[in-house]
Amino acid sequence: MQIKDPWFTVQEIDSTTYAISEYGHWEKVHSFLLIGKEKAALIDTGLGIDNMKRITDQLTDLPIIVITTHVHADHIGSHGEYETILVHEAEEDWLVNGIKGLTVEQIRKEMCRDITKPTPENFNPDTYTPFTGKPTALVSDGDLIDLGDRLLSIFHTPGHSPGHISVLDNDREYLFTGDLLYTDTPIYAFYPTTDPVALVDSLERISYLQVQRVFGAHNTLGLDPSILWEVQDAVYELRRKDVVRHGTGLHTFKNISIKF
Repeated sequence: MQIKDPWFTVQEIDSTTYAISEYGHWEKVHSFLLIGKEKAALIDTGLGIDNMKRITDQLTDLPIIVITTHVHADHIGSHGEYETILVHEAEEDWLVNGIKGLTVEQIRKEMCRDITKPTPENFNPDTYTPFTGKPTALVSDGDLIDLGDRLLSIFHTPGHSPGHISVLDNDREYLFTGDLLYTDTPIYAFYPTTDPVALVDSLERISYLQVQRVFGAHNTLGLDPSILWEVQDAVYELRRKDVVRHGTGLHTFKNISIKF
């Protein structure tokens, strides 16, 4: 299905899998719609600069479950448009009350800089407020979500944030890594709420999965699974050099970089 939209770019990964991307923002955020026989899963809901439900309504009329990779503002922007929201138990409080120590002024500054596409008329950078609300249910490591003929596995992959999760589509062998793994800009684990040791452990864990394609939440859409070999090498090097801690700066490898 071809969808032309002034803000979102919709790309078909396969006939029941879509990337919904926001290339007009410097973070180049991707959300993903996975359609099963009985329901659909929406992995993250983007920046909130525009309403993602306008897009998903065109792609499916099935009930949609929102799976939150983590509770940062650029991944929960359209959460308020959906009835069913899942989040890892470690970030339930963030979703309900916001992230302590992170001001709305800081969030607005990051949200509103370096925008290269016209934004919707109802988007006001001065009043932008990240979503807060109660999740429908909590997820934990090892949980399975059945969409009907399509089974998703939840992996708790903390480090970038305490309740970060990655999602494996078992049937298609797609791995959705959120902010744990992407290319082109650094993977971040230098905020006070991050944990470098946990991040490296999480990278190591996913690096041994057998997958056909890796989909990070930013920048290049769709990575060859050989990226996971590079992740294994990076994990080894970071530990060997004893730099897996806050303040050691930027560590660059062939296709990925990590900032502690």
